[in-house]
Amino acid sequence: MAHAQDHSPHSQTTALNLGKDTVMKQAKQAVEIPRVVVTQIDQRRLRYYATKRCIDIVLSCAALVLLSPVLVVIALAIKLDSPGPVIFAHERVGARLRRRGSTGAWEIRPFRFYKFRSMVHNADESLHRAHIAAYANGQVRRGPGKGGFKLTGDPRVTRVGRFLRATSLDELPQLVNVLKGDMSLVGPRPVPTYEVEHYEPWHFERLAALPGITGLWQVTGRCALTFDEMIALDLEYVRNQSTALDLKILARTVPAVLRGTGAG
Repeated sequence: MAHAQDHSPHSQTTALNLGKDTVMKQAKQAVEIPRVVVTQIDQRRLRYYATKRCIDIVLSCAALVLLSPVLVVIALAIKLDSPGPVIFAHERVGARLRRRGSTGAWEIRPFRFYKFRSMVHNADESLHRAHIAAYANGQVRRGPGKGGFKLTGDPRVTRVGRFLRATSLDELPQLVNVLKGDMSLVGPRPVPTYEVEHYEPWHFERLAALPGITGLWQVTGRCALTFDEMIALDLEYVRNQSTALDLKILARTVPAVLRGTGAG
């Protein structure tokens, strides 16, 4: 598992020595510059990664085929509702595993993250940046209808966008990210580079895994979580990930979306 210098009460390991400025530079500079998180890899872990990749490919391909009529309807609804592209692409911080003998190196790298556009075209990003800064610093009220991680009452969101976010249908294009290998079906939430600016040293271990469409915190009442609690759940997943845990999270995702705790 990934080992990090961890100052949290949830700490179990030590070894990730990436500072805040280093990670931000890694997210913005070219991939070939060495920027890694070292992890221990045994045969069980290798089998898990291989199985996880097979599941990702099979399920994401099946979902894209089965949901193709839904994707077309959503695309038409977005175009009819507001001017602008159907797909919203944004830079997120991800990782790619490189094996080195009995160890592995997770290269911290940016990737293009896809969603159905749910906001007006060319929406001002500063509103979300300010919200993330406030959330990370514990200045956002939490709970159902009180914000938390998601910015509520966002004036940039379109009529169709509100529905897509409430049902998590805006996330479907990330199946393409899964096929490309930038993401997995299950993993830590893919974060924008400006969120990493607010990380504490113990937060960085959550980057030592492929980001996921869904994850442990998404199915665990995320509206009631603080920023540190959200990070802690991602760390719990990174340290304990397994095929059984992935399947359990996938099974819990649909009920979470229907309840509204996993939406958007």
